[in-house]
Amino acid sequence: MHILGISCHYHDAAACLVKDGKVIAAAEEERFTRKKHDHQFPENAIKYCLKHGGITGKELDYVGFYEKPVLKFSRMLETHIDTFPRSIEQFTRAVPAWLTEKLRIKSIIHEKTGYKGEIFFIKHHLSHAASAFLPSPFSESAIITWDAVGEWTTTAYGTGKGNKVKMTKELQFPNSIGMLYSTVTAFLGFKVNSDEYKVMGLASYGTPKYYDKLKKLVVQLEDGSIKLDTEYFAYEYSFRMYSSKFVREFGKPRKPETEITQYHIDLAASLQKLTEDMMVNIAKHVRKETGQKKLCMAGGVALNVVANKRILDESGFERIYVQPASSDAGGALGIAMYIYNSMLDNPRNYVMTNAYLGPEYSDDEIKRYLDSNSIKYEEYEKEEDLLRETARLIHENRIIGWFQGRMEYGPRALGARSIIANPCNPEMKDILNSKVKHREDFRPFAPVTTEEDAKKYFKVKQPDPFMVLLVDVKKDKMKLIPSVTHVDGTGRLQTTTEKDNPRYYRLIKTFKNLSKVPVLINTSFNIRGEPIVCSPNDAYRCFKGTGIDVLVMGRFIIKK
Repeated sequence: MHILGISCHYHDAAACLVKDGKVIAAAEEERFTRKKHDHQFPENAIKYCLKHGGITGKELDYVGFYEKPVLKFSRMLETHIDTFPRSIEQFTRAVPAWLTEKLRIKSIIHEKTGYKGEIFFIKHHLSHAASAFLPSPFSESAIITWDAVGEWTTTAYGTGKGNKVKMTKELQFPNSIGMLYSTVTAFLGFKVNSDEYKVMGLASYGTPKYYDKLKKLVVQLEDGSIKLDTEYFAYEYSFRMYSSKFVREFGKPRKPETEITQYHIDLAASLQKLTEDMMVNIAKHVRKETGQKKLCMAGGVALNVVANKRILDESGFERIYVQPASSDAGGALGIAMYIYNSMLDNPRNYVMTNAYLGPEYSDDEIKRYLDSNSIKYEEYEKEEDLLRETARLIHENRIIGWFQGRMEYGPRALGARSIIANPCNPEMKDILNSKVKHREDFRPFAPVTTEEDAKKYFKVKQPDPFMVLLVDVKKDKMKLIPSVTHVDGTGRLQTTTEKDNPRYYRLIKTFKNLSKVPVLINTSFNIRGEPIVCSPNDAYRCFKGTGIDVLVMGRFIIKK
């Protein structure tokens, strides 16, 4: 049985193919079109999934879409009517896309895939919930989903048990933690639905001086739910997220690419602390209401790794599971799993232990690419020789483009499409930011280590293969790995195992043999403003256009 899940038309369009209950392929459209956060119908991602599954669209058994467009359209209409005439510009610009694409999604799916059967639609946050619980390792758990907005829902909670997902309470638009965070993101001169993680990183450099000022914008109820003072926000009727009252209260907004002042940094810190407090309060309430010891989360807000750490530390949950493609891309996974497990009542038979679900290129394909473009390379028949040379280059402070196996699903590079470097070099963070990533100098880099070595360097409570939890670096190890120790003594750790990614795992072990340190810098293989690389051509372009010193693709090493 083959089930295709689809998400699109807001941001992070994606497709996912489930075969007999197991996810066999999943990818975001942006990786193929090279348009970051591409929201268009995921034609290329669907083609990849079907090709990987060895089937055509006509052979699909079921297709599902990650939300209910008519319900979402009704929210848009009602909101625009309530805020007329201020909403007229936003309304007139939005309507054509609804009439030509969003409300025609059923016919577009039939037309683009060749599938002739029924298409199933479920609510946006139910897709998030299913994507979090159904592939999790838990037989039962609490579930929290939180993002900017689905149809009407912005936050929801419930439980999962066996193959069923039941959401019991929700918070509705315009009251939204995600919208609050995005509004301040826009005010700070960053891109909405894209750069929120930059604000999270920036916050570590500041103090929450404006916490009380920001808190005036929010009423927090006993159950953790919130009500925003909408006079400070304009997203109901304008493309500008914040209102004139917000500007009067917080001053002149920062223009993109201009200087980041201490005020901006402290405002980011205030926003981050307020967000964490709200999320922890909700999580505590959910723990109390459900009685569950484990928690699954999804939605874009669930990618706030700092808040996730506090939830694990303070809410009373013993374990948490955050689905790695937690943004709208994960909705494709959620609807496909929901159809198989919950609608068709099949038992769960899949646990998502890694995110390697995207395209893979064989050594023969890589060799043909290199030869056809007259690119010089060294070929290594033995993996141990390849790893020994790569580890040596890292130890000598060379920056490595690492292109191996199947591409990751979700926003994190997890050792398949990664840039790898030496964490022991205190200058490596600045080198990577300026010469390779071409991005803001405050941005941190993530450490990766093996699951068994994690506790020697980091204060970990559970393995984290998806890099969704912040951890404290042990004080006696900070000087050993300065380039992955953030200003506040933390790191966004990834742990890996030989089973999930054998070559990546063995590279870390080989580097340990040279340096005595079982940790590497792992960051996404892309440059600022571009998606993570997908193909050998993407990887080579990025390699040539940046300060990456060495490209390791399959068993081939290319040097500048």
